[in-house]
Amino acid sequence: MAIWPFRKRNRSLGEGGEDIACRYLKYHGLKILARNYRCPHGEIDIIAFDEDSASHFGTNCIVFAEVKTRRSDTYASPASAVDEDKQRRIKKVAGYYLTHRQAGDMPVRYDIISIVMGEGQPRVQHIAGAFS
Repeated sequence: MAIWPFRKRNRSLGEGGEDIACRYLKYHGLKILARNYRCPHGEIDIIAFDEDSASHFGTNCIVFAEVKTRRSDTYASPASAVDEDKQRRIKKVAGYYLTHRQAGDMPVRYDIISIVMGEGQPRVQHIAGAFS
């Protein structure tokens, strides 16, 4: 019974981090297509469309972003939680999303958004193209 308030508090931390990440991505010109997208293969925090990627890569792309939020980065970066297993699951979710939206030929990018709440303003680190 004592575990539930702890889990609820962590869920609020994660939701707060995702809100910050969405605002960050919108500020940087991305259009949010979906949040907490779920399918039989799992879940991805944010799916966005990056029109500005055309100036860098020659084409627009769909961004699949995993958000990791922590109260502190004393022991490890929040981004370090996105290991190879998590990356594989994200790619499966991305494939499902693209197939069911008939966007299989669309270029994709996998990003990690690391947020440390800490004291004062949250620190946001956006790792664009974190893995392929």
